[in-house]
Amino acid sequence: MSSPATEAAENHGGGNKRIALLIALLALLLAFSEIGGKSAEQDALARNIEASNLWAFFQAKTIRSTTVRTAAEEMEAGMVGVTDPAARERMQKRIDDWLKTVARYESEPETNEGRKELVVRAKAAEAQRDISSARDDKYDIASGLLQIAIVISSAAIITGVGLLAVTGAGLGLFGLALMLLAQFAPTALF
Repeated sequence: MSSPATEAAENHGGGNKRIALLIALLALLLAFSEIGGKSAEQDALARNIEASNLWAFFQAKTIRSTTVRTAAEEMEAGMVGVTDPAARERMQKRIDDWLKTVARYESEPETNEGRKELVVRAKAAEAQRDISSARDDKYDIASGLLQIAIVISSAAIITGVGLLAVTGAGLGLFGLALMLLAQFAPTALF
């Protein structure tokens, strides 16, 4: 038969094992949160670069379009003084070719590289960047909560105060909820 002191020590040891298991689970969730956050951060950075590149391409197309349109308008104005029909025909052909190029710069669905298509692609990349950034923010908060939960739960082992373990478990559940939110509804709440 064991003494009351031995039973109390065994019960306390069992509680410590449960708290240690809680800490291990919190550490596992923290690892997943850190992985998710890093992935979201890298995706946000990649999407930001993609959007910047697409906007730069859009600007280059705009500059080219303006330059070619100006050349066509200048040649058109210069045609007034040209009386030779062959020269006028060559000039008109050149103007028509330039205006076709301007139209191609404006919209080029075959390659998805016209100005109209570039705007759509750049805005889509920005939207994906914003989603990944929101996901990263939520993972960061979840990681912080899980770290605090680990510290509080560890303090429960040292102090023997069970309420600290319950608080740690509660923070861990909240961190898990934020991780799920980050993954499945990153733009919800904040």
